[in-house]
Amino acid sequence: MNILLIGATGMVGSRILNEALSRGHTVTAAVRDPARLPAHPAVTPVALDVTSAAAVIPQAQADDVIISAVSPRNSDDAVADALAFTEALIAVQKATGKRLLMVGGGSSLNMPDGSSALDDAPKAILPEATGMRRAYARLVDADTDFAVLAPGGTIAPGERTGSFRLSGRTMLTDDTGAPSHISAEDFAIAMLDEAETPRHFRTIFNVAY
Repeated sequence: MNILLIGATGMVGSRILNEALSRGHTVTAAVRDPARLPAHPAVTPVALDVTSAAAVIPQAQADDVIISAVSPRNSDDAVADALAFTEALIAVQKATGKRLLMVGGGSSLNMPDGSSALDDAPKAILPEATGMRRAYARLVDADTDFAVLAPGGTIAPGERTGSFRLSGRTMLTDDTGAPSHISAEDFAIAMLDEAETPRHFRTIFNVAY
């Protein structure tokens, strides 16, 4: 499979890149600074502005699936950033017909009692969390082929175990009822599983231990 991975040097994106390569896929790795990518025969580094559909479309046409691991951190307005790259990716998907997979945020999920996980987001990440939740809502409204994968709670570098749970939009919790967590390495497994064998369509789902 040929994958267009946008944001390939980030904490999550770099793990998705490693997981894709370990499975034998080829990757067009779109980043701001291609020099940050290690040389690999199956990786084609490109500098790409994810907010420009015109720039992304030619790259996406040559690939089988688009994976966006982009966070809304380009300016001081995270909501505007999230909506800008989401609108561009919607346009790319419609123009190319390629499936879009997006790394989402746990605050886009709902808690088991039905309340929005955004209500419990720490103040420090509230703008970014709000932006990603609105981005998901925009994807739902658009007539496009997508799936958003979010961590059920927190995500951080860790161990690749291959053992985790999947859920729909209801956040996975631990034995105490608190949001669970996932390593970036296992998150990448779940993302590549979805890329290889699509099971979620026009929706958000989450992964956690």
